[in-house]
Amino acid sequence: MHTQRTGNALAAFSFVLWGILPLYYQYLPGADINDLLALRILFSIPFMLFVMLLLRRPLPKLSKLWQDKHSLVMSGIAGLIMCVSWYAFTWAITHDQVLAASLGFFINPLFAIALGVLFLKEKLSKAQSMAVVLGIIGIGYQVLHYGELPWISLIMGSFFAIYGLCKKYIRYDALTSVTLEAVILAPFALVYLAYSFVNLTSTALFTDTTTLLLYIGSAPVTLAPLIFFALAISRTSLTMVGLMQYIEPTLQFLLAVFLFGEVFDQVKAVSFSVIWLGLLLCSLEAFSNLALRRLKTS
Repeated sequence: MHTQRTGNALAAFSFVLWGILPLYYQYLPGADINDLLALRILFSIPFMLFVMLLLRRPLPKLSKLWQDKHSLVMSGIAGLIMCVSWYAFTWAITHDQVLAASLGFFINPLFAIALGVLFLKEKLSKAQSMAVVLGIIGIGYQVLHYGELPWISLIMGSFFAIYGLCKKYIRYDALTSVTLEAVILAPFALVYLAYSFVNLTSTALFTDTTTLLLYIGSAPVTLAPLIFFALAISRTSLTMVGLMQYIEPTLQFLLAVFLFGEVFDQVKAVSFSVIWLGLLLCSLEAFSNLALRRLKTS
């Protein structure tokens, strides 16, 4: 029981850190997302190695990693997919679109449910089916009134869900997997930074020291919640993690509306409300199932 409480606390803390990330990126308005992504990839490697040493996790042997070529390939694919989701998220929160980022994470579970059905042959419960339908209605309502899809939110939500699906096929532990994703992508990041440096097109490399450090700092501030999340997974249930994941987009939503002053008009209010209703149904069902399991085991 104590272990589960610790896991719940770690999971909640990780989602709080993710939720307040927009506060950090307010110091990088209109940031060059290409530079930001490249520097995040490169500096993720020393940071993850430091964390593994701090947690006294032995560094994986190359021969052992090479033995599981399937996981190695999937780690590279997962890294690429995560880059797309992270690119969209970072663009949103550095260009006054925190509400779009919030919506992306609110609809992410709906994409995850759909992928579970398509690739893992999972069956939808009534609440999950209703949530998917309500999610489509919520997005459709925005399209009807704005005349365009909320592309940033959809890219974020879908690619993060695909990233989660890829992780199902990786047999390395969480910290090794995250580190390996950065290692595989590091050569591409180095080539891009070298090219932009030679052609004098880099924003980050030709700015003041403080701004450069903020670019580099994107690695630890985005990886810290991921590490707490990885530590939580082994200590608590996936049901609890699934329920607590709404902490993140809720905090981003509150920051967008009340701190950053983004417009939350009637169209967005209706769209968000319909999606929230679907997520509420899923949450109530999950709570009910969790309570039933506890009664059976007590």
